[in-house]
Amino acid sequence: MIKPKRLRSGSRIAIISPSSGLPYLFPDIYELGLKQLQEVFGWEVVEMPSARMSPDESYRNPQLRAQDINDCFENEEIDGIVTSIGGYESVRILPFLNTEVILKNPKFIMGFSDATTFLTYLNNLGMVTFYGPSVMAGFAQLRNLPEAFTGHLNAILVEEQFPYHFKPYQAWTNGYKDWSQLETLGECLPFSENQNGWTFIQGEAMEQGYLWGGCIEVLEFMKSTAYWPKDDFWQDKILIFETSEEKPSPMQVGYMLRNYGMQGIFSRVKGVILGRAKDYSAAENVELREILLNIIGKEFGAGHVPIVVDFDFGHTDPKLILPLGGRVQLNPRMNEVILLESPFE
Repeated sequence: MIKPKRLRSGSRIAIISPSSGLPYLFPDIYELGLKQLQEVFGWEVVEMPSARMSPDESYRNPQLRAQDINDCFENEEIDGIVTSIGGYESVRILPFLNTEVILKNPKFIMGFSDATTFLTYLNNLGMVTFYGPSVMAGFAQLRNLPEAFTGHLNAILVEEQFPYHFKPYQAWTNGYKDWSQLETLGECLPFSENQNGWTFIQGEAMEQGYLWGGCIEVLEFMKSTAYWPKDDFWQDKILIFETSEEKPSPMQVGYMLRNYGMQGIFSRVKGVILGRAKDYSAAENVELREILLNIIGKEFGAGHVPIVVDFDFGHTDPKLILPLGGRVQLNPRMNEVILLESPFE
């Protein structure tokens, strides 16, 4: 894997909007997120041209959004890149990415949701990328989320704490209060206690592999395109999947997973990690677990593959950062998920 350099206080972090123009529509929550990057981590913020682009202009210009990413990697004064927010059609920027420049100048790049497109594509090409919070969804809420979240961000991004033992957050929330209301800006919806943490619903043996994946619906945009991994890519991978605010039903998630089975992927991977499904009821979570066990374990004969559910990443908060390409150990008997080595050079 091609690894980026570690961040530090004073790092120059570029902000991009590769998926949508939400900073244009909700400037207050966007600016609050920028403030947290500067005050909490001591990073210098550099806004790229796409950062505050209007939704209409952004939609019409996928090439300009891609050019921001190209320019960030080519600019030696930029240390890292964070997305402002997700969206729904960043897959359109992929043909315009200058992968030769990007791979010759590896840098920290992080986002989630629709950022799945370019994060997985660049990882397919050999570079470590980071699935984690964005400016408006994660960083803007930093002071209203558990302190463990800030500790986790520092441990992964700034400090040298590897091997790193992921730990469940003690409480979680499905979302945020209205971004148009200044009096509650940066506040979250009510929290639920995370009594049991995550759960291994399948697998007994310890396994190691390399993380790959993201938002399961966004990955559907990429199947059968030139940006989907080649057949030999899947060996020794640990798949990570999470669901968006669109809330696909458990059955719909099953449809998507069955396609991976038909590609022969479950016979090659070392594990599957499912993020906590946003807005799911208890009954829907039970149904989802049954579908996972039936499709992966029974339909495709991968009953030995460890499956973890309710992992703290994706569209609920606080989020854990998962480096795509990072080497991880799954230990079902000890309920452990360990990042074995630094994702930075």
